[in-house]
This record gives sequence, structure tokens and C-alpha cells, in this order.
Amino acid sequence: MTTPISGEGGVDAYARLAELGLTLPKVVPPLAAYVPAVQTGNYVYVSGQLPLVEGKLPHTGKVGAEVSAEQATELARLCALNGLAAIESLVGLGRVVKIVKVTGFVASAPGFTGQPAVINGASNLFGDVFGEQGRHARSAVGVSELPLGSPVEVEIIAEVQ
Repeated sequence: MTTPISGEGGVDAYARLAELGLTLPKVVPPLAAYVPAVQTGNYVYVSGQLPLVEGKLPHTGKVGAEVSAEQATELARLCALNGLAAIESLVGLGRVVKIVKVTGFVASAPGFTGQPAVINGASNLFGDVFGEQGRHARSAVGVSELPLGSPVEVEIIAEVQ
């Protein structure tokens, strides 16, 4: 078992968020029949998070067409922050031991192949907040459409104590 992210001996995720000038948003209400996050055993599975800010998407469309790769990278970072809010509301960031797996979906224009760089927006946030314990396995997948016309969506699996 790895060291908890918050608390004695671990990185204080709350302090790191403050140092980065970030605050956790309110949990995004589900858009359909699911919950934002669920715990089973020592794992929290976070539903796909869109880059919603106060209930709205800052950008819509396909990456490589209506949305630039740089904009999409920032949107992936917002998805990750929304995911942390879901974890916080369910168990608290202080119980997180490790970010285990991230799956990122990128609504991609034909020929766009930069999905890994886009999802780095989420991965880098986890590294910034959690240090080594934020390093994770990952998939970055190009898709034709995402809910509400979102350019990106991110799912998270976190180990908790």
C-alpha cells in the first residue's frame, strides 16, 4: 500500500490546490441516470467528467476543428478538477492514496491524432496536486461525439484508505 496523499507523510492535496490557486468547484450534477462517484472497497470510480464551469461548457465542438488542442488541454484540466470535486464530496481528498487510472475521451475532428497531449491537461493536474502519487495508468481515446458537444471527458479511478 502507498502513502496517503493527505495527512502525515504524504502530500497535502488541499494545500497544493491552494498553492496552485485552485478551488474545488461544486460537484457537477449527473446529466443522466448515474452518480458522480462510487466507492467499492478501496477504490473510488469517478464518472466521466465534462469541463463544466458553473453548469456551462466553455467550448463545444471537435478538437482540431472548432476547438484548438491548447484549449482542449485546458478543458481536460477542468475535467480533472471536477473529478477531484466528486472524490471530495464522496470520501474527501484526505483519504486518497493514489490516482490509479485516468481515461480521457477527446471529440476529434477527422485526422486529429493529438489525444494524448490533450489528456495531459488532466494528467498534469494530478501530478501538480499529488506529486508522485498522482502518476497513473491512462488511456486517451478519440471519439466522434461527447455529451452536450463537449470536446473532452475524463474518468478517474482513485485508491483510498
